Amino acid sequence: MARMTTTGEHYVKAMGATRAYLDAVGSGQWHLATPCTEWDVKQVANHIIGENLWAAELFPGKTIAEVGNRLDGDLAGDNPAAAYAGSVAAATKAVTAPGAMQATCHLSFGDYSGSDYAAQLLLDTLIHGWDIARASGQNTRLDPDLVAACLPIAKELTTQFRGAGVFGEDLPVAADADAQTRLLAMLGRKP
Repeated sequence: MARMTTTGEHYVKAMGATRAYLDAVGSGQWHLATPCTEWDVKQVANHIIGENLWAAELFPGKTIAEVGNRLDGDLAGDNPAAAYAGSVAAATKAVTAPGAMQATCHLSFGDYSGSDYAAQLLLDTLIHGWDIARASGQNTRLDPDLVAACLPIAKELTTQFRGAGVFGEDLPVAADADAQTRLLAMLGRKP
């Protein structure tokens, strides 16, 4: 019988895919607009660097208060791709540690299992990777396994958090739209 892939393993895979996008961003592309309309490419990179660094702290059991404000501000620096790579290493170590999926993670909006937290990070990482790829003119075809893993997560999280302004409006799609198109539209992005 085949073993199921954990949300943590999917998150690690999504971080790798997003790293490839960041590594391909040209030096003059960091301030291009993205589908995540509040942020340019560097700001999206800074956000997901921060998410990864938070994961490295919260999976082992730290609280928001214990981490404090040291992950505020510009984490991307002069080399966002390198900063992202460092954050991936830190997050991967935390999320693949024994018991990480069963750990209690103390998030700003409540306590969640490591598996649930990894699911949130997986979705965020995959979609922001797409934002970066789209903005910088790269191939935007996402890994179909990651898209499939994200669809139920997106459905749950958009239902739970759309009212708080975390996600864009659910955009209409054709009845025969592929999984990636449906995922992106659910998160307010036009494929």
